[in-house]
Amino acid sequence: MSDDYPVKSLCDVLLVSRRGYYQWRAALNSDSSRQETQMQASIAQIHRASRGTYGSPRVTAVLRKQSDSIGRHRVARLMREAGLQGRQRRRYRVRTTDSNHDQPVAPNRLKVADRPTRIDEVWVSDITYVSTQEGWLYLAGVLDLYSRRLIGWAMGSGLETALPLAALLMALRHRRPPVGVVHHSDRGCQYASSAYRSTLKANGCVASMSRRGNCYDNAAMEAFWSTLKHELVYCRDFRTRAEATTAIFDYIESFYNQVRLHSALGYQSPLDYEANTN
Repeated sequence: MSDDYPVKSLCDVLLVSRRGYYQWRAALNSDSSRQETQMQASIAQIHRASRGTYGSPRVTAVLRKQSDSIGRHRVARLMREAGLQGRQRRRYRVRTTDSNHDQPVAPNRLKVADRPTRIDEVWVSDITYVSTQEGWLYLAGVLDLYSRRLIGWAMGSGLETALPLAALLMALRHRRPPVGVVHHSDRGCQYASSAYRSTLKANGCVASMSRRGNCYDNAAMEAFWSTLKHELVYCRDFRTRAEATTAIFDYIESFYNQVRLHSALGYQSPLDYEANTN
């Protein structure tokens, strides 16, 4: 309104002094500036706690859980002003699958299955690799499709069946699933081997496999590998396999499963989602 009418006239009509008006406006600007500073400090702390991985959507979700009513666009602006950003994604694709074998191939049960409604209903598994100065480190994982929690993993220097089998045994030991849990994988020789198939059968798991050369059939596991690569692996230059193993273990146990907010879970961590829905 002061842009349309002289401040003196407005003050006379409202029966306030010009001095009082300017003091009020200065205090208002000061309060707003102080709130912005406090908000930037909160945003910076959340960003640090996320290991520098969160962009404005996840930072906004954390602030709202802390009872701060704030919009995503404001958070994005404050992050830009502070030079903060989430981890940028880049094109990602790995190939560790050798499907040229004569072992039995299980049908794709995920193709016709509904979305899981509880934990230990569907598990997905896969293998990826991490570059170190010492050579490749291979990582096998088993993910609960309902909660996106990594429930089993193993790391080593070779791609033999023993690697994914160790990840499976870890998942079985920790979860003790009911008979009938669907275990989905690609058609790799490790997953089709007699040792792996017999372990699944002995523990009441139902095998399922992707179509040949179709990574989208195992999208959730591929998404986890992509997250791991962009938030940890691509940011580091590992000297040894042991160094990479320690860093990956810490990422999975201390951050991904317990803390990292997952958009598909309503911005909850896998552990919180399991606790709140089961």
